[in-house]
Amino acid sequence: MIIAAAADAPVGGVAGWAADLMERLGGPGAGLAIALENLFPPLPSEVILPLAGFTASQGRMDVVGAVAWTTAGSVAGALALYLLGALFGRERLIAVAARLPLVKVADVERTEAWFLRHGTKAVFFGRFVPIFRSLISIPAGVERMRLPLFLALTAAGSLIWNTAFVAAGYALGARWHEVTDLVGLYSKVILAAVVVAVLVLVAARLLRAGRGTRRRTARRSEEDVRL
Repeated sequence: MIIAAAADAPVGGVAGWAADLMERLGGPGAGLAIALENLFPPLPSEVILPLAGFTASQGRMDVVGAVAWTTAGSVAGALALYLLGALFGRERLIAVAARLPLVKVADVERTEAWFLRHGTKAVFFGRFVPIFRSLISIPAGVERMRLPLFLALTAAGSLIWNTAFVAAGYALGARWHEVTDLVGLYSKVILAAVVVAVLVLVAARLLRAGRGTRRRTARRSEEDVRL
């Protein structure tokens, strides 16, 4: 049965694009979609992976092949971001941070120290966190984590994540979108938490900057009075 002809096949949007890709290319199409999801985080794996399972249930590809291809796509996309981080390098990152408002070189150094202590766990468990799943590959490249270790951790984490979602889509069949709805809520909570954390950090930096400016102004006023 061809997925495009199925009554429950998605039409339009990311789901329609991914469904068409899988219909045309089968397993490699699912792998390509996931590779692009790593490079462009707004493309949601919680849509693509259950859809790959649904596609497999329609006979367009083997479910084991769907897991294998999507995992290969995850590793390929993560590797591209790792190489981007490695090419960009630590010195450039610090130079850029020094020019950004509200960002301090010390922030980069603290992040670097944290990654050196927890990088292996971050790369592995990061595969289960939306947005972070893609971004974690960049600092791994910047810090030149050993490539075989990076690939092994990425493959292991991706295999678990992808298997769970492909299997759920395969089991639910035409109701594959229920997985997307559930995980979409999880993704929104994570994104909201990140936004709140960034806003709190920015607000704290602005308050500190304001206090520093007021102190400097007060000192100058006192000096002017003395003169």
